[in-house]
Amino acid sequence: NVALCYQALDRAIHRSPGLPGMVVFHGFSGYGKSHASANAANRLDAVYVQCKSTWTNRAFLEALAIELNLTPEKTVARLMEQICSELMKSQRPVMIDEADHLADKKQVMMLMDIYEGSQAPIMLIGEENLPAKLGLYEKIHNRILDWVPAMPCELHDVIELAKIYAPGISIDEALLKNLHAATKGVTRRICVNLDSIAQFAR
Repeated sequence: NVALCYQALDRAIHRSPGLPGMVVFHGFSGYGKSHASANAANRLDAVYVQCKSTWTNRAFLEALAIELNLTPEKTVARLMEQICSELMKSQRPVMIDEADHLADKKQVMMLMDIYEGSQAPIMLIGEENLPAKLGLYEKIHNRILDWVPAMPCELHDVIELAKIYAPGISIDEALLKNLHAATKGVTRRICVNLDSIAQFAR
């Protein structure tokens, strides 16, 4: 998922002229989307904002402005212009985590304004139903360059994670297979259970 997220944003950054510059990274809770997006943000110098359920339009734009090291303008309209101007100059990619909150509250059209005003690459990150939610907004939907689903862990991922969350503990492969099946490949649950195994073993 780290690789998938990075590749999707990189594609938006290096897209051919005339192609839309928005991508969507979506998947079930616990698949590690936020971890993957934070990694991609660091590697690609992206502006990263994690939405909150309580945010208004202004709260979202202020958070984005602060991440751009700007002093937010006093009105929403001027704040939008300020952000678009800065992104147009820097062309830094923008990553919006928990984008479901924007779609649920019909705030998602702000993203089109930001994109049209700056042409900066934008990645929306959210739960498995985010594509369906965005499908309700045609102007956003037809500006998506790529839809990238996050994937569940495979057994070899579990083996690698065991080295991180249960270091120095020898875990039989049968137990790792059982853990993979029981958690249905959900990364967060795998990590929590590996830590429990390590604590029990110690």
